[in-house]
Amino acid sequence: MKSRRDVFQAIADPTRRAIIALLAVQALTPGAIAENFDTARQTISKHIQILTECELVRQENKGREIVYHLNPQKMKEIAEWAEQYRQLWDTRFNALEDIMKKYL
Repeated sequence: MKSRRDVFQAIADPTRRAIIALLAVQALTPGAIAENFDTARQTISKHIQILTECELVRQENKGREIVYHLNPQKMKEIAEWAEQYRQLWDTRFNALEDIMKKYL
């Protein structure tokens, strides 16, 4: 299934990053997630929906409850994509540092 939303826009929001952090520790119901925030449950549900659409979070039906889990594979894909740029910038900063050491 293709993501309908931009995953980077999704993780740019601090509330959604906090939800991801909660789900990294344990799977939670929507109500349990909402208890961690001082905002309307409907707002948290919208954040969860966005994370689900981006495949960062997956839902599992357990009886009458829905439980949300972090999707570690999607997080790994994001980390791998970002890593190439981290390496590039590390190289550039190291070169800049070498130049600065010559003149300082």
